Amino acid sequence: MRQLKSILILFTLIFTLFMQACSQEAIIYVSPKGNDNNPGTKDRPVATLQNAVELLQNNRGKNITVQLREGAYDLDSAIILKGLSGVKISAYPGESVRITGGKKITGFEPVDKNSPAYKKLPKESRHKVMQTNLKALGITNYGVIKARGFGRPVMPSALMLYFNGEPMTIARWPNNSWARIKDIPKELNGKGFKYSGDRPKNWKGEKDIWMHGYWEWDWADSFQKIEKINTKKKEITVADPQSPYPYSKGRRYYVFNVIQELDAPGEWYLDRDSGILYFYPPSSIKNAEIYVTLQDAPLFRIENCNNVTLNGLTLEYSNGLGVEVLGGKGNVIQNCVLKNFGMVAVSIGNHDAGYHIYGNTLYNGNAGANNGVANCLIENCGEGGVILGGGDRKTLTPGGNFVKNTRILKVSEWVRTYRAGIYMYGVGNVVSHNEIFDLPHTAVFFWGNDHTVEYNNIHHVCMETADAGAVYNGRDWTQRGHMIRYNYFHHLHGVETTGSFNDVMGVYVDDFSSGTTVYGNVFYNAGRNILIGGGRDNTVRNNIFIDGMPAVHIDSRGIGRAKYYFDKNRNTTLLDRYNAVNAGNPPYSEKYSQLKTILDDEPALAKYNCIETNIFCGGRWRDLKDGLNDSIVCFKNNVVKDTCDFYKIDKNNIKIDFKTDIFPKGFERIPVEEIGIGK
Repeated sequence: MRQLKSILILFTLIFTLFMQACSQEAIIYVSPKGNDNNPGTKDRPVATLQNAVELLQNNRGKNITVQLREGAYDLDSAIILKGLSGVKISAYPGESVRITGGKKITGFEPVDKNSPAYKKLPKESRHKVMQTNLKALGITNYGVIKARGFGRPVMPSALMLYFNGEPMTIARWPNNSWARIKDIPKELNGKGFKYSGDRPKNWKGEKDIWMHGYWEWDWADSFQKIEKINTKKKEITVADPQSPYPYSKGRRYYVFNVIQELDAPGEWYLDRDSGILYFYPPSSIKNAEIYVTLQDAPLFRIENCNNVTLNGLTLEYSNGLGVEVLGGKGNVIQNCVLKNFGMVAVSIGNHDAGYHIYGNTLYNGNAGANNGVANCLIENCGEGGVILGGGDRKTLTPGGNFVKNTRILKVSEWVRTYRAGIYMYGVGNVVSHNEIFDLPHTAVFFWGNDHTVEYNNIHHVCMETADAGAVYNGRDWTQRGHMIRYNYFHHLHGVETTGSFNDVMGVYVDDFSSGTTVYGNVFYNAGRNILIGGGRDNTVRNNIFIDGMPAVHIDSRGIGRAKYYFDKNRNTTLLDRYNAVNAGNPPYSEKYSQLKTILDDEPALAKYNCIETNIFCGGRWRDLKDGLNDSIVCFKNNVVKDTCDFYKIDKNNIKIDFKTDIFPKGFERIPVEEIGIGK
C-alpha cells in the first residue's frame, strides 16, 4: 500500500512538471530597484519596461506575464509590442504601478524681483508666482502649441503641467469666462476681428499668443494663433491656418499663453527661450507632486498582437495617447487608470480616424477584432477618451471591439467638440455599462453600422456647446442597424447663446441618418430627448420620457431648410456615400432592404419613422416639422401624461416602479438596476 502511494506521488509530480513544460508559461519581473543586467526573476528583476520587452521578444511562443513592482516608470519612448501572443503586463498584486510619459519637476523658488518676468507679472500675483528652470532639470523639449480643433487631426499637445494629478491652466484671459467678438472689419478680409476693452495693451511685445474660440457655431471650436494686435483700432489679426468657420460678431473666445495674465491659482506660463516655468500654485507647493509631460508617442503601442492584456496599471502624463492598438485580436486594457493625456487615453485603430473618415466613408482604421477596454477609469485627456474602431464597412463584417464598465470624464480638455468620450466607427462594436459625464460636447459619437450602445449612464455632457447630442451620428442613409438600448440619459443642458439652434439632445440622429433603433431607455431632464433630423426607418420604442422639451422631435429637412442635399449641383454627400458602399446591391441591399428603393421613394421625405409603446411624462411630448403629420410618421400605443409619480431620483441613478398600471400595453420592463458600471 505504501509503495502504491509513493508511485502515485511520483506520477503526480511527473505529470505536473510535464504540464508546466507544455504550458510554456514564464514570468518576467520588473522593479525600479532592479538592474537591466538581471535575468528578470523575482529576486533579480530588470529595471525598465524596455528591457522586459526585449526579454519578451526572446521568449516568443510562451505565455508570458510581466509583473511590475511598485513605483513610477517614466518613459522616454513608446513601449512597442509587436507580433506577440498571450502576453500579460500587470501590476504585482497589491502594489501601485505608474507608467508616465513625463517627468517630475522640482526646484521652485520665488520669482527674482529684478527679472523682466517679475515686471510683466500682474502686481496682485507677483509674490505668489514661483519659478523653476526646466533646462537645469535636463528638460529642453517643450513642444509647440499648434492650431488644432474642429476639422483638424487629433494631435499631441505641447508640454503641459500637472499639480497633484490635476491639469493646470496656461495663463489666460478671461480666467473663467469668455470674451466676445465686437465686430468683423471688412479690411481684415476674414482674418481677424475687433475686440472690446483695452486688455491687449498689456500684452505688448509677446510673440506667441493664442486664442481658443467658438468662432461661428457653438458646436465647432478651434485654436488660433494671434499674428498681430492693433491696439489703436482694437483689432486682432489671426495667423494662418484660419478657423474652419468664419469669425462672427458676438462669438466667444479667450486668449492664453500670456505671462501678463498669470494672475490666478493654477495658472502657469513657460518661457520657451529661457526654459523657465512660472507657476501660481493652487495650494502649498511643499510635498506636492508636480509633473510636466514630454512624450508625444503612445505609452504603449500594441501592433498585430493577439491576447495581450494590460492589467492594473496607472498610465498618465503624456502629450500623446496612452495605448494604441493596431490590428490583432483579443487585446484588452483592463482595471487600469488612464489620465492626463494630451490626446486620448486609448485608440483601438488609428488615432486619426476622425480626420479621415468624413471624406472616406469606408475608412478602415486597422482596429483588429475583439479588442477593448474594460473596468477602467479615464479622465483629463485633451482630445477624447477612447477611439473605438473595428469592422469593415464594405463587407459589413463586425469588429466586436468594445468599451465596457469604464468611467469616462473630462476628456475634451483641449479640443472641446467632436472629441467624444467614445468615438466609435466601423461595424458591430459595443459600448456598454459605462458612466460618461462632465464633458463639453458628445458622450458617444458613432459612425458606421450595427453598433450597440447599451446600459450606459450618461449625464452632464454637452455642457459647453449647443445643437449637440449626448449620443450622436449623422449624414448618411447607409449607416444603419444601430441599437441604442437600456441607457439612462439625464441632466443635459448646453450653453445658452443667441443666433443659432441652442438645444441639446439625448439621442441625436442628425442629417438624414436612418435605421437606428432607440429601445428601452430612460430620459430625465435630458433636453430635447430624441431628434430625428430628416432620416427614415428609425424606431423609438419602449422608452420612458420625463420632462422632455420635447421628448421626440422629427423633421423633414430634406424638403425644407436642407433640401440642397438633393441638389446635385450643390451637395452630393448622401448620394456619394450611398454609392461608396454600393448600397443598392449586396451585402447592403440584403441586410437593409429599404436601401434598394430609397432613391425612387421620395428620398427627401422623412418616412417610415415609428414612435410606439413609449410613456411620456410632463414637458412636451413631440414636435413635428416641415409638414410631417400622423399619416407620415407612425405613432401608436403611446401613453402621454402631464405628471407621473412612478420614479424616484437617487443622485445619478433612477428607480422605477414598474408595478403601476400607467405603462402602455405591451411595455416591457426596463432593467434600470443594471444600467451603469458594474451592474
